[in-house]
Amino acid sequence: MPYVLDTNVFIEAKDHYYMFDVCPGFWEWLAIQNKKGVVYSVRAVNDELQKGSDRLAEWADKRGDEFFLPPDGSTARALATVAAKIGRIDYRESAVNGFLVLPQTRVLPASPNITRHPRARSSQATAFQSMLDVSQGCQR
Repeated sequence: MPYVLDTNVFIEAKDHYYMFDVCPGFWEWLAIQNKKGVVYSVRAVNDELQKGSDRLAEWADKRGDEFFLPPDGSTARALATVAAKIGRIDYRESAVNGFLVLPQTRVLPASPNITRHPRARSSQATAFQSMLDVSQGCQR
């Protein structure tokens, strides 16, 4: 099952759990899992990471569109669907803006999360799993 990683996964890993100097194997593992079709992210996440101008930004830059998927027609259609549904519900404006920032993923604040991407071979509801749960389910 493919997973999409949100910005927070990368930043939390770099800052706390899997610092580049302490655990370079984690970053290699992510690249391997991407080549196997298990993990991805989206270009908007890469754009956020590039603002850091640090080792994480360099790592992300080397991964390119194979890891950080560019938006496509299905993304635009999904955004239109989400925007239409949100428009029919009486949400606060700040909540609506949060929904529309990155329609491919749903983020739980202050927690490293991985979410299933609707374009990644499944139309099922998004499921949240921790990085540890996903890494335990993958072979090296």
